[in-house]
Amino acid sequence: MINRFSEFFARTSKRAVWGILLAITIAAPPAIARRQETLGAGVTAGAGQSANARQQTSDAAQAGQTKQETGTAQAGESQQTSPAQTTSTAQTAGQDKDKKDEKADDPNNPKNDRIFLVIPNYGTVEHPTANVPPLTVKQKFKTGAEDAFDTYSVPLAGIVAAISQAENDDAAWGQGWGAFGKRYAATYADTVIGSFMTTGVFPSMLREDPRYFRMGSGGFKKRSWYALTRLFVTRTDAGKPQFNYSEFMGNATAAGISLTYHTVQERNVSNFGGDYLTQIAIDAFANQLKEFWPDIRHKLSHKK
Repeated sequence: MINRFSEFFARTSKRAVWGILLAITIAAPPAIARRQETLGAGVTAGAGQSANARQQTSDAAQAGQTKQETGTAQAGESQQTSPAQTTSTAQTAGQDKDKKDEKADDPNNPKNDRIFLVIPNYGTVEHPTANVPPLTVKQKFKTGAEDAFDTYSVPLAGIVAAISQAENDDAAWGQGWGAFGKRYAATYADTVIGSFMTTGVFPSMLREDPRYFRMGSGGFKKRSWYALTRLFVTRTDAGKPQFNYSEFMGNATAAGISLTYHTVQERNVSNFGGDYLTQIAIDAFANQLKEFWPDIRHKLSHKK
């Protein structure tokens, strides 16, 4: 039993790691291209808006000059009032837009600064303080949904399912496209259920904050150890440290549910333990990425 458990855990861990690396390799070029296209479109749109603004200013000046030449008092009053109202409205709209953009693009705590432009990173607080507001129940489930249904998870599930098919995991499903579909559905279901359990369900019940709060300073060993210990220590909604029940109970629940949609031959303690420990290992690796990605991003941006 112990040898079987060790072999299965080694196999599933290797499959998960290779799946992540392959997903990054495949998805990175399109993601970078999309980002470049977005930046190009933003520059073009900004130029167009500037041209429109200049044209509108010119038209307004001509209209004002025409009204002045008529010598009508009523036209003069309209000329004085209308631009003022237009300016006030434009300033208000501009301020509102600036506030929304500032909130959406907070440089200190970006909402989803994708790791290597690919891996979703919705639940990281880059610069935590004692006054970070807690997440509501709705926000916790929203974060879980964003992780579960992110476009990155679609190809990743396909890659992991393809590896499972090559290794003939859950052999009763056999081979062929029908068997691949079953493996793909099972893999994607594992992702969705695990994300909701560890980010939405248990953090809401236990009033724990599912986000990762970076250390952000100090030596590599100190920060790496801190990232590892976040598997066991989390922050409550009140901002106090607490054992990370959501991590272990959430993944255990997800692993247990996973057995229900596999064949009878796969419903055993060995497979449960392998799935459970593999997910814990993936979360430990993810914490390391979340801790050091801003440093990597900073170095890459300065090389350009």
